[in-house]
Amino acid sequence: MPLRGALFDWDGVVVNSSAAHERSWELIAHELGLPLPEGHFKKGFGMKNERVIPDVLGWTQDAVTIAKWSLRKEEIYREVIERDGLVPLPGLEKFLQALQLAGIPCCIGSSTHRANIDQGLSKIGLASYFPSVVTAEDVSHGKPDPEIFLKAAARTGARPDECVVFEDAHVGVEAGVRGGMKVVALTTTHPRETLEDAHLIVSGWETLTLDQVQSLFDK
Repeated sequence: MPLRGALFDWDGVVVNSSAAHERSWELIAHELGLPLPEGHFKKGFGMKNERVIPDVLGWTQDAVTIAKWSLRKEEIYREVIERDGLVPLPGLEKFLQALQLAGIPCCIGSSTHRANIDQGLSKIGLASYFPSVVTAEDVSHGKPDPEIFLKAAARTGARPDECVVFEDAHVGVEAGVRGGMKVVALTTTHPRETLEDAHLIVSGWETLTLDQVQSLFDK
């Protein structure tokens, strides 16, 4: 089964934005006068805000308030990025070039908001590699539900079993596996031993080759 589509999470896979996200949670918590539980950031990493706010932070169960606070948190995040900047992970562009030369279409599938990704792609200059983007606004169910990656696969024109997912979060790895895709996990956010459900685990883009990814489809 050949590789026909490459699906990328955003935070921790395309860009190292974890510090900006963690800071934006701290800032909105201060703004609202609400507490942040210990370990909240890693526990909620990769989830939609609509799940983080009620289930991880325990701030409220009211849907209208959740939506309002979610949008405000992302607004703060974009302010942080505008101030501090953003860069792609080392080695990513070289890997994207290899995919492009091989004729393998790429799509971002992320639980973050579209405005964040639009801003980020503009900052890092890699928008031409990602003609399609699936974001939080495009799905009803966030990761670990596979909806994001199933929609991303459709955007590439490939079947799910012809796609590889690049992830760093536990919920993202689970979503890719549940979607019937091969999953490559990057240890940019979590330690290797916690990502063992992935088909391949690498420390970063500089250690990954397209041949390694294609070999997953020979198994």
